Amino acid sequence: MEIKIIIGDITKIKADAIMVNFFEGIASLSSDIAAVDKALGGAIAQLIKQGEIKGKLNEITLVHSLGKLPTARVVVVGLGKQAELSTNKIRGAVAETCRWLRQKSVATIATTAQGAGIKGISFEDAAQAVAEGALLGLYSFRKHITREEDKLGEIKQFLIIGSDEAKPHLEEGSDKGRVLAEATNLARDMVNEPANHMTPSHMAKIAMKLAKSYGLEVSVLEREQLVELGMGALLGVAQGSRQPPKFIVLHYKGEDSTELKVALVGKGVTFDSGGISIKPSEKLEEMKGDMAGGAAVIAAMTAIAQLKPKINVTAIVPATENLPDGNALKPGDILTAMNGRTIEIISTDAEGRLILADALSYAKKQGAKLMVDVATLTGACRVALGDICTGAFGNNQELVDKVIAAGAEAGELIWQMPMYDEYKEQNKSDVADIKNVGGRLGGAITAAKFLAEFVDETPWVHLDIAGTSLGEKERAHQVKGATGVPVRTLINLVLSLAK
Repeated sequence: MEIKIIIGDITKIKADAIMVNFFEGIASLSSDIAAVDKALGGAIAQLIKQGEIKGKLNEITLVHSLGKLPTARVVVVGLGKQAELSTNKIRGAVAETCRWLRQKSVATIATTAQGAGIKGISFEDAAQAVAEGALLGLYSFRKHITREEDKLGEIKQFLIIGSDEAKPHLEEGSDKGRVLAEATNLARDMVNEPANHMTPSHMAKIAMKLAKSYGLEVSVLEREQLVELGMGALLGVAQGSRQPPKFIVLHYKGEDSTELKVALVGKGVTFDSGGISIKPSEKLEEMKGDMAGGAAVIAAMTAIAQLKPKINVTAIVPATENLPDGNALKPGDILTAMNGRTIEIISTDAEGRLILADALSYAKKQGAKLMVDVATLTGACRVALGDICTGAFGNNQELVDKVIAAGAEAGELIWQMPMYDEYKEQNKSDVADIKNVGGRLGGAITAAKFLAEFVDETPWVHLDIAGTSLGEKERAHQVKGATGVPVRTLINLVLSLAK
């Protein structure tokens, strides 16, 4: 979909539909909706008076222009209470409205920069939210559907209307919104792809192709190199699969220094059967998405390359399948990670922390000044926080706060979880340095405490997206299936660290 900034009067724009907004409990109409209402002979004001339009958040009301405007349809979008307006509410309302209009076979939508000038929201921020809402809300994964009648309609143009004075701000905001949304949708595409297509090798090929397109440095380490590096944890998980493991490294050089400032590490299990500790069959198909963390960090790098922050960033993705066969890892086995620590295997279904152990060790060896890892790590986190919040665990409060703030800006909610030393006791092994499962109690926390063993004093945050990587229904800018969380959080974080 093309996003364009148009200078002009919204009442004179030719489109299949125009969007105007109304706030709950506000008696007077803003200038844009007032101009449209005047052209319609007071039809909107009459609907407000009759109580049909209340302005509640995400409320959608269609008004036919009946030839009084160049556009056939006017959609009045509720933005809720004006005092509670945020860019996230703008993003969500636009997403809901665009999906609704897609069902009406609309090809071109025009809107103003919804919410600009209210509660300190700039034209730039409003345009970014509007662009993100449209692109994120209209996302669908339909590439494997062949029947024409099952395909969705396509909105081809999204026009943001403004003044000459506002134009540069609208362009800057909408461009940034497009970059962030397209990166999120890239991650969604990767996660939604079936595991017979999205193998570790295919994931590596995507990373190499993206690196070429966006000017990133890339290297893919093969099994032999992993052996040389002593990545026994990753190799242990991979030994049950016929698909060779890949260790993907993308690097963005944003400053002259060779110092690595930020490492983004993503779990890349392209299918997780649980291994010998095999999972139940119910919803096992969702385990094609166990590489959502890896997809997120790869996708974030494409946006970072376009936005060009002055900071060096590396993305690291250990990619493998976790399958049972005669060579597979077994409960009771002991592995040696890259940093030399030995790990007793209690459950082969706790494989994500194993491959991350080697990836975090690698990032530390490369000299990363801070690390953020992203993983669909534990069902325990999903039980604790549901599909609303991502769990955050870390060893540095300043970095945790920055990650949470970056998520709030993106509309990706993050909740900090405890990391008390007492939880470490549950991971103690009688036969190795550490075991890979600390029992049923506090499972998300003990998993994070396991990872902490491989970062030492390096400032680090672990994001457990087990609950937030997939959506079971549409909700605002999130769609059913892969959500792309936390791509925009990572981008916002890197931009803030570069300032």
